[in-house]
Amino acid sequence: MERENLVNVGDEVKITESVLPSSYYYTIEPAVAMSGNYFYYERLKSRTGIVKSINKTPRGFFVTCVFDEEVPESRNSGDES
Repeated sequence: MERENLVNVGDEVKITESVLPSSYYYTIEPAVAMSGNYFYYERLKSRTGIVKSINKTPRGFFVTCVFDEEVPESRNSGDES
């Protein structure tokens, strides 16, 4: 996200999925922020999420959203004891 206050913590946001040759990425609508790339097995099923945090960095604002679905196995490894 490039500017402050486009979304706020606690907001429900809609996302769209876009396809690259070997991965997917997501955009918070309307063109608020874009995700990194995700493999096919990491695809989101949800099309809405809740903004959990917004962090200001020298590169802009990083928005973290939570979605009502399970985390893929590859993202779980090492996180749980």
